Amino acid sequence: MQNTKIQEEWFSEGEQYATEINEMVDFGEKNGWENWKGKEPEDKRAHMAPEIFDLLKSANQNRDTENFRVFFPPAHTPIIPLLENRSQSIEHLQFITGEKIVFLTGTSYEKRKAYLLDHDEITELDENIYAIGKSKQNNVFAIAANHKISLYKGWDEALINEFPLDQTAEYGITELIPFNDGSKVILVTSEGIYLVSQKEEKLIHPLNEDDEEDWSSNIDMENAALSHDNSYIVVGDQSYDHRILDPEGNTLGTIGAQSSYPHFCLFAKDDSQLITNSCHFYNGITIGISSDQYVGADIEAYTESDDYVVINEEMRVYAGVAAKDYYILGDAYGYIKAFDKKGNTIWRHFLGSTISGMTLSDDEETLWVAAHSGILHKLKLGKGHRDTHTIGNGNHYEEFRLLIWKNEPQIWKW
Repeated sequence: MQNTKIQEEWFSEGEQYATEINEMVDFGEKNGWENWKGKEPEDKRAHMAPEIFDLLKSANQNRDTENFRVFFPPAHTPIIPLLENRSQSIEHLQFITGEKIVFLTGTSYEKRKAYLLDHDEITELDENIYAIGKSKQNNVFAIAANHKISLYKGWDEALINEFPLDQTAEYGITELIPFNDGSKVILVTSEGIYLVSQKEEKLIHPLNEDDEEDWSSNIDMENAALSHDNSYIVVGDQSYDHRILDPEGNTLGTIGAQSSYPHFCLFAKDDSQLITNSCHFYNGITIGISSDQYVGADIEAYTESDDYVVINEEMRVYAGVAAKDYYILGDAYGYIKAFDKKGNTIWRHFLGSTISGMTLSDDEETLWVAAHSGILHKLKLGKGHRDTHTIGNGNHYEEFRLLIWKNEPQIWKW
């Protein structure tokens, strides 16, 4: 890679921008944002984006991306103009083994594509697949295709169960969560949240408790979680508070929103805590309750209480994973942040664009994160920053990012 003028400009301006952003955020977090008197840093490299993208494509075609990245460390803000008509959501990330994951492009109401990523090699899967889920334990994978859900013990291994879909056959699937034994799945859709098994497709959220004649199960911001031991289900959406259910869908407790709309939920890896997020515009509040409260929980909305701990008071959470001792949550602003169960922030790392999915390797050393920008990032946690352009204090090493864009002849590696 020649040491051209554009390379020098891209590198020096990007380094300066990252340094200034990190300094500003560090100051704001330590001293309060009201005390920041400086200007907000600007990344003014957007005019270079088309040429940089052409160079990136050439580097891919010449198998020279590692060298390209040294001279042109990736950034999000300058390429925003390129995202128009190209970006797409990347969802349903599921860890398989080693350096291998599976994921989908497109939202629940779009035609999706399924891919297998092994190291940096990508393979397109069956075009009929429109949802993929994985159990919390036992490596049971659920694949929705051709109006049925097939469950496998291990990826692409023995078929252990199959559920033909009737009532929910035409629904777009926001999330698919199989039970550890493959006996049933939670089907999260904008038409309601269902518990699907061989015998039924049971609506578990929302419930028509007053037997209203014109009642509809249509919901927005639909979200659900299953505890790792499968003892508890949590469901919620924009119009209904989070409810804790037993494995058959019976209500055990409720958790009122502390911001406007219930938006996300997740169990700790050992099931000792449940966190729920509610949002307002691009911000939100995440709280946690302990496992001894699951049965009979009655957290009042918009009310401070000793019955929960505040995990975070800023993020509108779109995706998250539970590691052994902490959570990693992704927000509307393109940040991923780690928190312990007491609400202490461990680290933050900026990727850009609303986070749409993530999955963590079993050894908790590799994290794959996807965004609505149509970009999939592979991070080695705690390995150290790869360059001086990294925004965040997480000390993470980005192996690569994939630009999985619409209307492009191939997937570009950066």
